[in-house]
Amino acid sequence: MKIVTTGNTVSRVMALIAFASPMLATLPAHAEAPAASTKMATVDAQVVLNTYQGLVEEHLSGVLRSIKVVAESPEAKSANWERTRPMLDRLDKDLETDASVWYAMPNGSYYSTSAEGLTEQNLGDRSYFPRLMAGQDVEGDLVVSKSTGHRTVIVATPVKVDGKVVAAIGVSLRLRLLTQFIEKNTQLPTDMYFYSMNSDALISTHRNIDRMFKHPTDIGDESLGPIFTSALAKEKGQLDYKLNGKNISAIFQKSKALGWHFFIARQSE
Repeated sequence: MKIVTTGNTVSRVMALIAFASPMLATLPAHAEAPAASTKMATVDAQVVLNTYQGLVEEHLSGVLRSIKVVAESPEAKSANWERTRPMLDRLDKDLETDASVWYAMPNGSYYSTSAEGLTEQNLGDRSYFPRLMAGQDVEGDLVVSKSTGHRTVIVATPVKVDGKVVAAIGVSLRLRLLTQFIEKNTQLPTDMYFYSMNSDALISTHRNIDRMFKHPTDIGDESLGPIFTSALAKEKGQLDYKLNGKNISAIFQKSKALGWHFFIARQSE
């Protein structure tokens, strides 16, 4: 696609977002999803794990790339919602996994596409907010959205003028939609499932959507706590455990980009 260059910054940035958008909805070229199989033995679990992790990482990094484009625009640097809104509305429309695209001020007040303007909430008490105001990107924090109530993962970037943070742009990605996005693009056999956890063993994505935002002990018995605590202390490995009377085998590995651990599991004999 040829990027249009005009004197109108909004048009130029929208063109860049449109250029980036396909990356947010497809697998990365180097990690095509393996074809579904009815026999578990024909599926290489490590290949599936790499594909699953790569799919999530690429989707979130694609979102970050898009909002960083917006953050460099004069409109975003103006710290004015009305001037910035057209670009954020476009991004919100193009993303199939977002709950809200937002524009935050240094005092924590923020505007969102879901509220169509200024919200009544404040982001000042979010654990990631001080990092944003210190000029750092945020990618992978799990929260319940204040404006929508959805379970979400945050991707955000600061807006700087002469080195000073004047605002921040973020996207609250719905974990339910992200899980559906993964399901659609991996097409796993019915007896294999995926899940991921943050460093606190909070489940971020899971093929069984009802298990998201729970800890292993909320799903099984207390014995799962030490098992997963041990796993999360490692970069990669495999583990066996019992869940609802079934023997489960899983392999896992940690994402350096997100700090999450990704798992592929199946019922063992």
